Amino acid sequence: MRRGALIGIAAVGVLALGATVGVVAISSQTPVDESATPAASPTTSPSSDAAPGGLDAVSSAEAFLDEWVDDGRVVRRDEGGDTVSEGQAYGLLAAVVADDEQSFDEIWEWTTDELERPDGLLAWQWDDGAVVDDEPASDADLDAARALVLAGDRFGRDDLTAAGSELGAVILDRLTVETAYGRIMLPGLWAAERTPLPYNPSYASPAAFDILSAATGDPRWGELSTGSRAVTTAILDATDLPPDWAQIQSDGRIEPMPGPFGEGDPVQYGFDAPRLLIRYAESCDPADVALAASALPALSYQDEPAARLDLGGGAISEERSALAFAARGAAEIAAGDADRARDDLGSASALGSDYPTYYGHAWITLSSAMLTDDALGGCPPLES
Repeated sequence: MRRGALIGIAAVGVLALGATVGVVAISSQTPVDESATPAASPTTSPSSDAAPGGLDAVSSAEAFLDEWVDDGRVVRRDEGGDTVSEGQAYGLLAAVVADDEQSFDEIWEWTTDELERPDGLLAWQWDDGAVVDDEPASDADLDAARALVLAGDRFGRDDLTAAGSELGAVILDRLTVETAYGRIMLPGLWAAERTPLPYNPSYASPAAFDILSAATGDPRWGELSTGSRAVTTAILDATDLPPDWAQIQSDGRIEPMPGPFGEGDPVQYGFDAPRLLIRYAESCDPADVALAASALPALSYQDEPAARLDLGGGAISEERSALAFAARGAAEIAAGDADRARDDLGSASALGSDYPTYYGHAWITLSSAMLTDDALGGCPPLES
């Protein structure tokens, strides 16, 4: 029996792990789910003829800025026209890839004017002229800090480097905790006082940790990289695919969860978890790359991966998503199969063209950049 078959998609399965150290709590608010994005219809299949477009990070980044950014605000046109901190961070990263200093400044100015909280973190959601949810989302703040440091280097701007370092320090102070596995990142302030500890595996970004470590010299970034790798290893030692959400017990046991509170969607590899494979495939550490590669067998059951899978790789929807193709491409290149990786990145681009969405276009851009272009500071495995 495959490991993933031990965990059902409708019930919570326990990953039995032997650590015994407790967690440190900080504060509590409410969770956010940034990635519940509609997938494409299964009735059309993307063609690998569009593969070159899936590898053109600069063109994709330029198109993202043109299509989804209005006066510095990344607009989720397909989701009601609101803006989230995640989108602003993706826009900043796209501007770095596109080498577009003007767009970067416009996006960052809008972000600080509209989303920056008194503590320096970013409010999650803005709509109709005002913040409607001021809870920060740690992956958005981390991506923004990364983008600022990279932009400081690319554009020769000490002010941007300082802003990224300062945001990073607040992330470390307020959005990380010590656990049985070492230091890990909370999904938000709301999670800190909850027991078990909610955890989103896809928020960890080894390349971002390394970039901020080099910029600041703060040893906690190295601790965060080590702790995140330990949790990811524990998860992927016990099941074939990472879940969108999990929780960590004080004794070190990890439980896949349907959502941050154990309700909502079934336990799944859906619209969050695939990001983990892309983030780990771009890492400069071979141990991280190997974790991304370990998911490939479970992603290879179908010619075209479904948007939602159970943790053994079985389809639980008939939809397709650009992110699913991009993530399988990341696992393929991590496993050494560059040709199939290029095909899947091309399929992601083709599907995104047929069914344009904010989230799909963002991750077509980011996966192309993280896996093929050195502008984002990682170790892109398909760099020409």
